[in-house]
This record gives sequence, C-alpha cells and structure tokens, in this order.
Amino acid sequence: MSKKTVQKSKKRTTRTNKKRTSGVKANTVVEPTPITSEKTTDVKPVEVPKKTATVQPKETSEKVVAAESAPAVKTAPAKKATTKKATAAKSTTATSKKAATAKSETTTTKKTASTKKATTKKTTTAKSTTATSKKTTTAKPKSVKSETPVEAKPTEVIQEVPVEKPQPIDLGPRRSVAFIGSECYPFVKTGGLGDVMSALPKSLAKLNMDVKVIIPRYKCIPQKFQEKMEYKGSFYMDLCADGKQYYVGIMEYQEDGVVYDFIDNDEFFSWGNPYTNLIDDIPKFCYFSKAALAALNYLNWTPDIVHCHDWQAALVPLYLRTIFKDTNVGRAGSVLTIHNLRFQGIYDRKTIQYWSDLPDYVFNKDCMTQNWLDANMLKGGITYCNKLTTVSNTYAGEIQTEEYGEGLEEHLRYHSSKILGIVNGIDTDIWNPATDKLLAAQYDSQSVIKNKKANKKALQESLGLEVDDHKIVIGLISRLTNQKGLDLVNDVIPSIMDEHTQVVVLGTGDAMYEDAFRYYENKYKGNFCAYIAYNENVAHNIYAGCDALLVPSRFEPCGLTQLISMRYGSIPIVRETGGLKDTVQPYNLFDNTGNGFTFDRYESGLLYDAINRAKTLYFENRKYWDEMVVRDMNKDVSWQQSAKQYKDMYVELTPKY
Repeated sequence: MSKKTVQKSKKRTTRTNKKRTSGVKANTVVEPTPITSEKTTDVKPVEVPKKTATVQPKETSEKVVAAESAPAVKTAPAKKATTKKATAAKSTTATSKKAATAKSETTTTKKTASTKKATTKKTTTAKSTTATSKKTTTAKPKSVKSETPVEAKPTEVIQEVPVEKPQPIDLGPRRSVAFIGSECYPFVKTGGLGDVMSALPKSLAKLNMDVKVIIPRYKCIPQKFQEKMEYKGSFYMDLCADGKQYYVGIMEYQEDGVVYDFIDNDEFFSWGNPYTNLIDDIPKFCYFSKAALAALNYLNWTPDIVHCHDWQAALVPLYLRTIFKDTNVGRAGSVLTIHNLRFQGIYDRKTIQYWSDLPDYVFNKDCMTQNWLDANMLKGGITYCNKLTTVSNTYAGEIQTEEYGEGLEEHLRYHSSKILGIVNGIDTDIWNPATDKLLAAQYDSQSVIKNKKANKKALQESLGLEVDDHKIVIGLISRLTNQKGLDLVNDVIPSIMDEHTQVVVLGTGDAMYEDAFRYYENKYKGNFCAYIAYNENVAHNIYAGCDALLVPSRFEPCGLTQLISMRYGSIPIVRETGGLKDTVQPYNLFDNTGNGFTFDRYESGLLYDAINRAKTLYFENRKYWDEMVVRDMNKDVSWQQSAKQYKDMYVELTPKY
C-alpha cells in the first residue's frame, strides 16, 4: 500500500474520532475475540489502536476500552462487561484495517443511540475519548464504550451470586388440640376465661399446632359472626339416664388459623347470657360436655389432646374414660385448667347423675361425691384428667392450702403430681397502644412519656375530671366484688383523696360497692369518677390515660388487668397473690428496679402504704417513675412463652410420635 493511502486512512481515522468525541452516543457493543475477564485492568498507552472483531449479535454485551495513559477501569464480571488489554500493531496493514473498523463502529453507534443505557453513559465515554485523542501522537487511538441491547437467550450463561434462602424454623412436633370451654372472645366473654380461650389457641396455631375450639352457640353471639358460620352437620345424642335424646347441631367458623365449632341447641342455649343460675346451668353444661366429644367423633376429627376449662367442661375427662373410651376420641389425653377454683359446679348428686348418665362408680368420695349428698363436677374432672393446670405458678401452690383451696385442698394435694402452673398472657395485637384506634394519641415505649399526657388529658375531659397534668390519676377496672379487694379500696379512698390525686373506677357488681363509689363521686366532684358499667372503649382510655392502676385482690388466679396496664405504661399497685405476685416485681428505690408497687397481707393499711409509695415516687422522682413506665412497656406480656410451655406439656402427654 502506498504512503498516500496510509496517510489518507490516518486522516479519516482522526476525523472519525473527533466526530465521535463531539457528539457520538457511544453505547454499541464491539465484540472482541475471546478474552479473560478482569475486575480492574491498567491500560497502557499504545501507538496503534488494537484490532477489533466484528459484532456478534447473539453474544452478551461487553465494554472495550483502549486508551493511552488511561486510569484503571473497573468493570462488572461475566454478563455486564469484560476488559481486554490493548495490543499494539505497528504494520501499515493493521492501521488501514483499523480505519475500516472505525467506520463500521460509527455506523453501529448511530443505529443503537436510542437505548437508555447509552444515553446515561454518553458523557463519560465522550470525555474519555477526548482525553485519549489529545495524548495520542502517532495514531489517534479510539476509546469506544459501546453496548448492544441484551436479549435473553437460552444458551446464554449468566453468572449470578447465589442467594441464601432463609432456613425454615423448626417449630417442633405437631399436635392436634381441641379446646372445650363455655366462652371465647370475640363471640362471648364474661371474664378472663374468654380471653384465654381466644388468645392461647391463636398462639398455639403459630407453633405448628392444629387447634379447634368448641363452645356453645349462644343467642347472644353477635349476628356478624352468626352469618359467617357454616353448617357442618347434626345428629341426635342420648343424654339422660333414661335415654332421652337431644339434638346436636354443628356450626363452624374459621379465623387466624383456628377452627371454631359451635354446638347448636335452642333448648339449652337460647338464653341471652351464657350463665343464668345453677339449676339451669347444670343440665346445660352436662349436655355441652358430652355433645362436644360426640361432635368430634361425628366430624371424624380425633385430637391428641382435649383441653377443657373450668367446671362447665370438667365432665369431659370423665366422659373420655367412660362412655367414649371405645371411640376414636377416647384415645385423646385430657388437660383441665382451673381459672377460678371458687366456682366448682356443685349440685345435688342425683340431678347430676341423671343429666350426665355417668356410671355409678364415679360417684364416690374420691371422685364426684362431696358432702355425701352433693356431686362436684370440677372435683370429678380433677380426678380423671391427665394433667391439671392453673393460670399461674403461685396459684398452683395456693389452691393446695386451706386459705385458697375452697374445700378441695386435700383432694388437690393428693393429685399434686399432675398440677402445673402456667401464667397467662394477653393478646398483644388487641392490647397495643401503638395501634389502638380508641386512644387520643397512639404511642410506644419510645414516645410514651410525651403521648401519655395527651391521653391523660382526653380521659380527664371525657369523664368530667379537672384537667390537670400535675395530678396523679389512679384507675380501677374490675368486677365490683369482694374477691377484687374492693373492701380495702373502700376503706382507703378518704385517706388518699387530696388536691393532687384523682381516681377513676370502671365496672359493675355488688350493689354495696356500686353505691359506695357513686357516693365518692358526688363527694369528690372533679377528682373522682364512678363509671358503673363495663365499656370496652372507656377501659382502653383508662389504661392509656391513668398513671397507676389498682389490683388489690383478695385472691387472683392470674389477672389480666395488671398485664394490660403494664402494656399501656400504667404502673400497677397490687397485692402479692396468685398471678399478681408472678407478674409484678416490687419497686426497689435503692437500685431502681421493679415494675410496680406491692403489699402482702390483706390489710387496708398496707394498701394505703403502697399507694403512698407510688405517689411519692411520682411527685418527687419523676425520672425514676418514667424509667419504670418504659420498663413495663418493654416487658413481654404476650402468650409466646406461655404457649411454648403448653405445647411442651402436650408433647409430654403424647409421646407416641
């Protein structure tokens, strides 16, 4: 080739580079020959640009950078780009080939200028090319950063960083449990039993348990739930000793991984309330206990454990080991939980024997018979169950004493080897101040000090109290009965009421206490409120708006009020009994520990002292008070730990797997 031809070729190359520098949208891919991928490559200056290969449309996009004195270029591995060190070619033949290739690249660049990636990378490439062109003396090297659109091809090899999949959590062995009880929130609730029957099955379902809840279909169940119930079948069942038959209908409702079955019979459950009087309740719950087991057989759903609650379902363990022992459900183990030992289902022995149709041999002094002429349904359940639980560890020991045994202390001591105390929790989804829509201001442990003041103000305004943030507000949410220590409260009210104290009472019960609190409301207008009713909305606002909450019970199997108050940042003032002792640690001023104020003996003077200790800390050392509020809110009062203990118990009772 002549010298003139070579010079013309060089000039065309220079013009091409200048044109590319001034306005090229450089994102076309120039496909090199097979190269070695490197993350960082130092490119040394060369006199003659490298030889490029023709574009292969089926390959993945790659970046080619050749520049004199260019800094290290970082490129992505595999799919995105690879870098090849430029090679020098001194022959005039290579120079002419380069010129021809440059034209081809320019044409390709124009065709692919519309892609978004090309637009975003244009400025960087242009600057790099300009810098390279200025430093070139013999021949103008090209600096082309070009790409072609990437198409997914089945033959394309893509190197991807392996993503670690989360390992499944081992929730342990699976068991099936049938809960049988007289109430369950949100369908029907009169006390703590309804809360337990609601929250515990949901927590167990999260622990790989198959859970079914069986309760009566009362007429008082809200219509919105009645409408969603599905009919699962019906049959007639022998109930009485004379063979009288009764209808058993099964309605089903599902929610949160739990199946709820309702036993339907208008003759027994057409009353407005779940409990009426013992004369009517004895036949009702004899029927219910037997119908619940018959329904399990009818549905062909055989649980590993049947967990029954209180005296209303206490005949279930007896039925399992007698009338149902040769059926499928008879293979299940039985657990009986005592929520309140005071209520035992004691009635005339002949009446219970007729309605239950249980065999004669269970009616003896070691099982059902009490005081020779009566039968005790709870006592029979204690005798025949495989495991007996109470709702706190302290209460499990207390019921074996004369003071708290309610006449069954000797019988319970005899069966002490199967007694286990597991403290209750609360449903932290329902009782959550951070999401509670009933509050004036929602809050968590980080914002409780600020936002609790807004709730306190809203409570004072809504209940007709003087709006004053500097006063301590003491709440009481309870059934108004002797068990709840209201005689002590009645004694100390005149002593604790001063210009710095306000008291709010919510609940219904004995007329003597209702009237006493109405009297105090009239006497201490603006500082005392007696809300003689039970209103769920008002309860939420009292928990959030008061500074302290009274729970001075004479006895308390577990108690949920103190757990809810801690969840809402209200300091509990409690007597050391049952679950109150297990869940509230007394405040220690010297090392600033504890989460409430407690007293031991059942005396009004000790309650007065506990209230004064709380008021002293509130007014004289607010910093320590606020720290205790945050501790209480951070305390785990959920069902998580308790549900694990229940599951461990179920597994222990059914080692066949």
